[in-house]
This record gives sequence, C-alpha cells and structure tokens, in this order.
Amino acid sequence: MRWMRQTAAVTLMNLKSLPRRWGSALVAVVGFAGVVAVFVAVLSIAEGFEQVMGTVGSESTALVLRGGSDSEMSSGLTLEQTRIVKQAPGVRRESGEPVASAELFVIVDVPKRSTGTAANVPLRGVEPGAFLVRPEVEIVEGRRFREGRNEVIVGTAAASQFAGLELGNRLRWGEATWEVVGLFEAGGGVHESEIWTDARVLQPAYRRGATFQSVYTALESPESFQAFKDALTADPRLEVDVTRESEYLAAQSRVLRSLVGVLGNLIAALMAVGATFGALNTMYSAVAARGREIATLRALGFQGGPVVVSVLAESLFLALVGGLVGGALAWAAANGYQTATMNWQTFSQVAFSLRVTPALLVGGLGYALLMGLLGGLFPAVRAARLPVVSGLRQR
Repeated sequence: MRWMRQTAAVTLMNLKSLPRRWGSALVAVVGFAGVVAVFVAVLSIAEGFEQVMGTVGSESTALVLRGGSDSEMSSGLTLEQTRIVKQAPGVRRESGEPVASAELFVIVDVPKRSTGTAANVPLRGVEPGAFLVRPEVEIVEGRRFREGRNEVIVGTAAASQFAGLELGNRLRWGEATWEVVGLFEAGGGVHESEIWTDARVLQPAYRRGATFQSVYTALESPESFQAFKDALTADPRLEVDVTRESEYLAAQSRVLRSLVGVLGNLIAALMAVGATFGALNTMYSAVAARGREIATLRALGFQGGPVVVSVLAESLFLALVGGLVGGALAWAAANGYQTATMNWQTFSQVAFSLRVTPALLVGGLGYALLMGLLGGLFPAVRAARLPVVSGLRQR
C-alpha cells in the first residue's frame, strides 16, 4: 500500500507540472500524433481497397477461368466451352435457362479527373445473365445498354474518378465508338469501377472472334459449388479453374494489402524513431528540471520504484494524447476520401474510399503507447538512480 501511495503521489506531481513544461511536452505530443496519423492514413488505403473488393462476391456465385489463369486478363475460353460450363450441374436456372454470363475483360484508357493522366479502366463485356448473376447492380441514371448496340453503362465510382464518362458522351475504344447511356451502382463493390457493354459487340471491336475470358454462374446454393466444380474439372473437354467469386476477389486484394502494409509500417517505423527521440529528450529534460524535487522525495523515504513509474506514466500520458490526436486527424482527413489505385492482378484501376476502421485507430494508439514506453524508460531509470546529494544541490 505504501508503494502505491508513493507512486500515486509522485505521478500526480509530475502531471501537475506539465503546464510549466508545455513547450517540450507539445513537441512530444506532436511527434506521436504525426506518426499515428501517417500510420493510420496509409493503412486505411488497404482497408478501403479490401472493403470494395469484398463488398460483392456471393458464396453462391462461381467463376470459371482457363486452367492456370490467376485473373480474367490471362484467361481465355471458347464459345463451346462457355456453353458446357452453363449446362453443368448445380447452375441455377430461371424459366429453364441457366443464370450465367460469359464475359470479356479489356482495358481502356480514360483520363483521371485529378491529374488528367491516362489510367487503365476495365471495360467488361457481359451477357444478359450478368444482371441476374449480380442482382446488386442497379441503374441509377439513364438506362441499360441495348444488345447489339455500341452502348455502355458506367459504374458510379468510375464516373466520379475518371473524366469523359458522363451520360451521353461518346468515346472511341478499340475499333468502335461507344455512347454512355447509363450509370449503375453495384452495392459499393468493385464493379462500380468498371464499364459494361454487350459482350457480342465488344468481341469484334477488339478482334476477339467468338472467345470469352470468364464465365460467372449463379449456383442453386452455396453447397452446390463442389458438385459444379467436380463436374467441370473432370470434363475432358475442359481445362478450367473454378473458384467462388468471393474467394477470387479476396485474392485480388491480397497483393495490394501486403504492399500497403509493408509500406505503412516502414514509414511509421522511420517516423517513430524521430518521435521516440523527441520523447526521450522531453523526459530527460523533465527529469533534469525536477532533479531537486526527486532528490527531496528520496530523502523523505520515497523508493526508486515509484519514481520510475511516475516518469513512465508521464511519457505514456503524452503518448496517449498524441495517439488520440493523430487518430482523430487521420479519421478527419482520410476516412471516406475517394481515390483510385492499380489492381496489380488485372493492371486496371479500382476506385474506392479510404477506410479508417476502429481496429486501425486502436493499432495506432498502441503504436503511440509503445513509443511512449520506449521514450520514457531510460529517463525513468536515470531519475531513480539520481544521487540524493547531487539532486539537493541543484538550484
């Protein structure tokens, strides 16, 4: 009990003296806040990208690609192969017809609104079944494209990030001119970064003949997936990879998430070195300024342990304030910010919003407290070892 009373008394004294040392304390708080703000803001890129990739992707939707393909860009399927896929067991049917869409995936150049530089935007050729396979797709302005016409509909995220995709505009891609006739939403998912058109019209515009790159199928139930996959992989006429759409999209976000994670932690670590040295300087200054007070307390019978804890508590308090400020700044500046980045699996742009999650804020706060602990440890030990006689002689 005595040790705890001593610790509480010395800690309270230290915290009450902070206003007299507001300059050095502010330097430490700003350092902690800067590290946390950058750390959280950078990692919010990965969170936002993963969110948009994971918003869609039903367990009841399967994706079929050519065997060995890691994305639609590297896949290729013949018309006959797509028909075999659609007739496989487990595919949901409506009015006797399979709910499936054989699709093309090409990249077109569209300038970014922010910089005017060309960006790779996905142009997806779909069949009518695509709107049944993806019921979340909804026209919010204009209308759907008509089959057999050079018409496109544009995702709202793509329209907000890239120039020239307004309703009624005409654009030249491949060997055809296209008219924007509608804007669509897709539940906040990755398809909102795409442009859609009729696959039969897209094929001759890019000299694709009667080939496709993927088949999206709606299954009777999530449990139907294994039977569907087994039937296709055992068919000697096919050499395909079959995955759930949700798993495919999760894999698409893995590369960027890893890259951003490494980059964010590296930047934060470099900044943390400076912030920790700032905390060290602040706490050493605090110990030096209160040398006489600490020596007096030791002479009155206070132990070294409470002195160590009190200095660490002050450093952690400054780190806590800095972490809270940095987290608030990151949330205010980054959360919901609209941007676009490259999906390295398909080499196309994906538009998304940065996402500052509670987990990121907690992680940033923990990062700040770790810096505060490291920054206060050595000054705390020095304070406990300060000779009483030397301290009492200070003026």
